[in-house]
Amino acid sequence: MGPWNCLSWKWSAKQANESPRRPLWGKFSTCLTESGKLKTCLTESGKLKTCPHVLSGREYERTTVLRSFKSLSEQEILALAISLEEEDARIYGDFAEGLKTDYSSTAEVLNQMRAEEDGHRHRLIELYRLKFGEHIPLIRRQDIKGFVYRKPLWLVRPLGLSAVRKETELMELETRRFYERAARHATDASIRQLLGDLAEEERKHSLRAEELESAQRASGALEEEADTRRRLFVLQVIQPGLAGLMDGSVSTLAPLFAAAFATGKSLETLRVGLAAALGAGISMGFAEALSDDGSLTGRGRPWMRGIVCGLMTALGGLGHALPYLIPHIQTATWIAVAVVLVELGVIAWVRHRFMDSPLGSAVFQVVIGGLLVFLTGILIGNS
Repeated sequence: MGPWNCLSWKWSAKQANESPRRPLWGKFSTCLTESGKLKTCLTESGKLKTCPHVLSGREYERTTVLRSFKSLSEQEILALAISLEEEDARIYGDFAEGLKTDYSSTAEVLNQMRAEEDGHRHRLIELYRLKFGEHIPLIRRQDIKGFVYRKPLWLVRPLGLSAVRKETELMELETRRFYERAARHATDASIRQLLGDLAEEERKHSLRAEELESAQRASGALEEEADTRRRLFVLQVIQPGLAGLMDGSVSTLAPLFAAAFATGKSLETLRVGLAAALGAGISMGFAEALSDDGSLTGRGRPWMRGIVCGLMTALGGLGHALPYLIPHIQTATWIAVAVVLVELGVIAWVRHRFMDSPLGSAVFQVVIGGLLVFLTGILIGNS
């Protein structure tokens, strides 16, 4: 029998310490490492061998013999419920920790939900002790058919507020459906009652979340969080993007038009424009990424800011360089000038829209700067 049929679970102590942790019940055909990659599997003889494939999460579910919900005993249902409540409470805690700096109102709600999930877990453990004793078997959601795979959104920083709220709603819905099904499956009166009560409380969680959102809107907390999202968007995307667009649109004017007037040839001008645009994009990208790590300024991930800044710099330079694909130098130059005017108009609008600059002042500053650089290129090209 090949290595894909892992039927023998009589491991030595050494194998148990070195191997991925699997439940002690059920027959499994694959073993995963901590990173989620297939590394080794257990043969019938109890020896670990290197597996020839690496499985994704979906492939793992297809090749692993998972327990069906119907096959669970009441003891295992309570153990699974305890595991679910503990996991949900920790996820809510991680969400609250990730949002407390910028979205304190939502973080407070998530902490309240975490406390309620802890209360559910305590009630489940008390009933379990009464019915089955102290030992609680390890049964996890990923070992039972029917549970939706959860992406580890709680590990992402910075956390997106809308993504957290959507994930929270899905968690509450899944937990409520689990309790409803578990209550129908249970035959013991006390277990059935507790599971039914928890299903009702999970249903109220969804209603309570809507009420809390309405209360937050009435108190102005949602507007405050919306302002925070806008401020973070400006800091993390608009500012580096605007800096890159200004640099690419303005600083590359001088070498481009100097080459156009000096050579009178579109191909040579295009080469100069491409070199200036791409070189400026790389330079600005690294400069922005290395400027600060965002921990104190709240400007987000440095590599993301660097990518945004570098791309916008290159885009600004390429905009008025690509018209020189046209062989006729005068036509290409007039089109390039028109593109420059559009770029400067976009820069002025972004400054007015997101940086609260008066439109007239923004247009004046951008046009004067661009005109000075443009004249510099013409003077050097004609010298």
